[in-house]
Amino acid sequence: MALEDDISNGDPEVRAPLVHQPKNKVDEEDGTTHHRGGNQWMVYLSTFVAVCGSYEFGCCVGYSSPTESAIMEDLSLSTAEFSMFGSILTFGAMIGAITSGPIGDLIGRKGAMRVASAVCVAGWLAIYFAKGVIPLDIGRLASGYGMGVYSYVVPVFIAEIAPKELRGALTAANQLLIVCGVSVSFVIGTFVTWRALALIGLIPCAVVVFGLFFIPESPRWLAKTGRHRDFEAALQKLRGKDADISDEAAEIQDYIETLEQLPKAKILDLFQRRYLRSVIIGVGLMVFQQFGGINGICFYVSNIFESAGFSSSLGTIIYAVLQVVVTALNTVVIDRAGRKPLLLVAATGLVIGCLLTGTSFYLKGHGLAVNTAPILAVVGILVYIGFFSAGMGSVPWVVMSEIFPINIKGVAGSLATLVNWFGAWAVSYTFNFLVDWSSYGTFFLYAAINALAIVFVITVVPETKGRTLEQIQAAINA
Repeated sequence: MALEDDISNGDPEVRAPLVHQPKNKVDEEDGTTHHRGGNQWMVYLSTFVAVCGSYEFGCCVGYSSPTESAIMEDLSLSTAEFSMFGSILTFGAMIGAITSGPIGDLIGRKGAMRVASAVCVAGWLAIYFAKGVIPLDIGRLASGYGMGVYSYVVPVFIAEIAPKELRGALTAANQLLIVCGVSVSFVIGTFVTWRALALIGLIPCAVVVFGLFFIPESPRWLAKTGRHRDFEAALQKLRGKDADISDEAAEIQDYIETLEQLPKAKILDLFQRRYLRSVIIGVGLMVFQQFGGINGICFYVSNIFESAGFSSSLGTIIYAVLQVVVTALNTVVIDRAGRKPLLLVAATGLVIGCLLTGTSFYLKGHGLAVNTAPILAVVGILVYIGFFSAGMGSVPWVVMSEIFPINIKGVAGSLATLVNWFGAWAVSYTFNFLVDWSSYGTFFLYAAINALAIVFVITVVPETKGRTLEQIQAAINA
């Protein structure tokens, strides 16, 4: 098709709609667009409803840790059976990741969140009423599926509704609420029964389902599906009734019209030249996020502290508090510092954290600096989680929600999310084997992977701060 070739070759006449410049007043210093007469309260409300899905994500992840002994005792589960219960969550998330993009494209971002909520509710109820291992696993698989859908649709929805000056901070709130969900579930789980904790997991789902009645659908999705009147109404509702949305609406419409001339994307289309850079960026960041060791360290942090000779309970509490605090700070600075600098700082911190922890285990294994080794391990793990929360935890999701053209966003987003969940499973499954092979070698290996992440960010990842989604596509395809 001629149009495809023109776009691939950077023909300025064809690409003109992609770089349409809005006429709203722009602050020359920070490049942000100020919508005349705008009011952002609906954007904040919509984000709040969406990130309740992220909180539900965290509840699913954090459920198994505080309930392990009680479930095994009440249902007479073996260690292998409980391990299956814990790990099957990831398989459900993989299935959710595969289907999340097509669902979000077919029935909308709100529709996908409703599906995720319904499946999570079914999963929690199955766990609550479980009398044996089979319904327990079915419930865990279902909650994992809903979690996988949430992991894609929430950041995409937020990126599509937020003005560019707020997009980074609001999308980063996704990771903050995941972390909060994990931490709160862990704390509450020490005081309530495992069945009661399953019922508590229903609360975020209820907030999402109820809240969706009061917020608009993604304007960009509405425009893509040809619902132009609904598109303008949703955009007006998000920007405020007195806001002038004409220029922003025209920019989005021009971009959508250009994309509509392209064929519907299939999985093999992602490897075409015009999409390849976006796919490499999105998938590459997910690979480095997971294979840098986060899930191995997160799932077994108590064992790491214990093996290093430090109090596992105290270390875990410090770990959880630090993770929440730094992730919260990240939502404030992400639109000021930019995506790329945060990724570079975070990856550098991960290298340092892994090297410190690896050095600790090396010293312990060789009987050197016995009193210093535990301190190095604690400092290394805390440095690691602090810098992961500062950038590598949330920024890949923010960038993923920004870089894919809307006509391939469903397929490409599903691929990136699937890679993320596969990496989560692979790292958590192999961690103990690697530690048995070499405790210090494991962390040095993670340090090397995070060093490669620095090279990847420098050479491949663009800065998306302060740009509309349409301008980002124009820059990537230039």
